[in-house]
Amino acid sequence: MALKLFRSTGYSSLLMPDESRAATHPSWLVLGASLWLGLVCNVGVWRLLDGTAPDVRTALASILLMAGANGLFLSLLGWRRTTRLAVTLALLVGALAACGLWSQQLPIDSLWHGTSRFVLPAWASLLRWQVLLLILVLAVVPIVWVWNHSPRRLSGPAQLRANLATALLSGIVFVAGLLAVD
Repeated sequence: MALKLFRSTGYSSLLMPDESRAATHPSWLVLGASLWLGLVCNVGVWRLLDGTAPDVRTALASILLMAGANGLFLSLLGWRRTTRLAVTLALLVGALAACGLWSQQLPIDSLWHGTSRFVLPAWASLLRWQVLLLILVLAVVPIVWVWNHSPRRLSGPAQLRANLATALLSGIVFVAGLLAVD
């Protein structure tokens, strides 16, 4: 009979070191969601790939602006209890805005030039299967991924440092996008 030094209950604690190392760092969730919103949910990139974009510079500036703005927003709300909710909200709004720009054939500039048209899609267009498929791919799939990956638990000062570093990086990307627009 072997000597057991520790009793095993079969219950793994939430505070085990192995589990916190296996969890995704909150900054990676913020950066991943920002890149998803800047690249995949960007109608300017779709039009660039389709060949109907007016110029490459506007599409690249839209990538930088959208990724930087979303990174700033998500890094401000990137705390342990709010990271997933903020990413969910940003992905839903980004998918709806992309569907609205695509279905109304608005230019990507209308997001920051303040045109009087409403960017979100009309209610009637939400019933078409194409728009539902776009929302499924752009929002629901990454939201399910985010909610299935638990963010790593960090101490307060470590979380603040991570949020400030992410905000600084996102701010630099956003300013580069502003310089590329003009």
